[in-house]
Amino acid sequence: MKLKLSLLAAAAMLAACGTAPPKFSYSPPLLPEGASGYVDKPGWAARKFAVAAANPLATDAGYQVLKAGGSAVDAAIAVQMVLTLVEPQSSGIGGGAFLLHFNGKDVEAFDGRETAPAGADDKLFLGADGKPVAFYEGVVGGRSVGVPGTVRVLEMAHKQYGKLPWAQLMQPAIVLAEGGFKVSPRLNTLAKGDAHLKKDSTASAYFFKPDGEVLDVGYNLRNPELAAVLRKISAEGSKALHEGEVAQAIVDKVQKHPTNPGKMTLEDLAGYQPKKRAPLCHDYRAQDKDFRICGFPPPSSGAIAVGQILGILGNTPAAALPLQNGLPSADWLHLYTEAARLAFADRGQYLADPDFVQPPAGNWMSLLAPSYLAERARLIQPAGPSMKTAQPGTPGPVSTSHAPMPDQPEYGTSHISIVDGYGNAIAMTTTIEDVFGSRQMVKGFMLNNELTDFSFAPADAQGRPIANRVQPGKRPRSSMAPTLVFDKATNQLVMSGGSPGGALIIHFTAKTLYGVLNWGLNTQQAINLPNFGSLNGPSLLEEKRFPPATVEALRGRGAEVREQALTSGLQAIQKTPAGLFGGADPRREGVVLGD
Repeated sequence: MKLKLSLLAAAAMLAACGTAPPKFSYSPPLLPEGASGYVDKPGWAARKFAVAAANPLATDAGYQVLKAGGSAVDAAIAVQMVLTLVEPQSSGIGGGAFLLHFNGKDVEAFDGRETAPAGADDKLFLGADGKPVAFYEGVVGGRSVGVPGTVRVLEMAHKQYGKLPWAQLMQPAIVLAEGGFKVSPRLNTLAKGDAHLKKDSTASAYFFKPDGEVLDVGYNLRNPELAAVLRKISAEGSKALHEGEVAQAIVDKVQKHPTNPGKMTLEDLAGYQPKKRAPLCHDYRAQDKDFRICGFPPPSSGAIAVGQILGILGNTPAAALPLQNGLPSADWLHLYTEAARLAFADRGQYLADPDFVQPPAGNWMSLLAPSYLAERARLIQPAGPSMKTAQPGTPGPVSTSHAPMPDQPEYGTSHISIVDGYGNAIAMTTTIEDVFGSRQMVKGFMLNNELTDFSFAPADAQGRPIANRVQPGKRPRSSMAPTLVFDKATNQLVMSGGSPGGALIIHFTAKTLYGVLNWGLNTQQAINLPNFGSLNGPSLLEEKRFPPATVEALRGRGAEVREQALTSGLQAIQKTPAGLFGGADPRREGVVLGD
């Protein structure tokens, strides 16, 4: 074993020091796009490496990078650049990302979250009457656009963990942008159903035919403007996006919007810096085994909320409630949605950019302290009734002058999970926020509307400030929950996973973790489970997935139950005795590929 490791180390050193690193040459695949809607997927087994992403073309780009000797970070870069092209409604170089990386020993959190421009303040989303504007009045236009971070954060990670040259990783997206890709059913459906995309003349000319109809499924869509930008990025790095001609085009688009201009400047773009943060990890026990769950710290609320839900459930009878006919029971769903209400109450009170807001009791882990979670769990009545709406707790000696943030819509996003052949793993969630972001297209890519993740209202009626209000240079609170799970005893990777879905990301991720760790499902089976949750209001159930008796049992405990579409986009890869097993959400177009 030692000999094998030393040979591997020597090979890695030669690759790093020599003049010829592994060579990557991209070949466009002959892949059909997956359909929109619900399509059963089998899950995919692999032995050495695997990549799971939201579109088959993006997954294939990552797969080809891994096959050529690239690292998980290399593959993530290729995947993201292709997603910018083929899934423009969800993520791209005009947005931000949280990248959680395991190097075989340690977990690191790379923060590429967008920031508010220096000229923005807490009145950004107030109208002339001093009241918050309607959500889409804030979203559509330049006002909502945050300073993007995706390219800079990927560049930061690549400098540390890249094996293939940066420029080679742009090639899949460049080739596809120049030669064209087939419009997928999902892209067609979302463009057709969007009320705001046509308002931008550039986006309208790209996504729609001259007669105003959306491009047909299967249409070969080329994007030479994006290819040109990616060529500049391949040659100059992130500077090509954050300075010069492309930066000027972004600023012009934001500042010169005819009805809803924004505050971003060239200085904001040039000055953007990604951050490396300590991951947020906590212990979790399931089926008599101890795990370590690692997620992204604030400004994401995802890891804390997921950890609180799982921890509170661990102090209830939930563990004694198995699946019934393959579905969560009404008794278990009652416990879960009550735990969710408690977690979302704390989220609304405390969570915001840690560079602007102090954590309760001086440490974000106070919200995950076992004694605190046990105390919160005592507020749940297992037999009912539902608390309907929970109040935030007090974790330790804490004083806060902040008001809870009012409920506000959250959308969008894409997730990538990768395990490479070198012992590295990635969970990366990436976003432009709403579908098609701010609906502003510039040089072939969409700009984000990430600033609408801030509270539109800066304070409550008593004048108490809201932690997640707009402030210059601040990163908006996120729900993204890229997650890596480890066997606590051995520090061996158990699973990488995450999902898009706005605030519901937290529930989609928690469901998958619970399904694998507590119910013993594989990742595909756990992803396939119907979705559910609560944002500290009604109990939400995925429509047509639960029997009427379950719905009525929850209503019988006093909960308001809403059955609706809950379209997750989960991707997950788990370690198995035979190697790896990946799952992709049947509700979207993703697939897993590996060797």
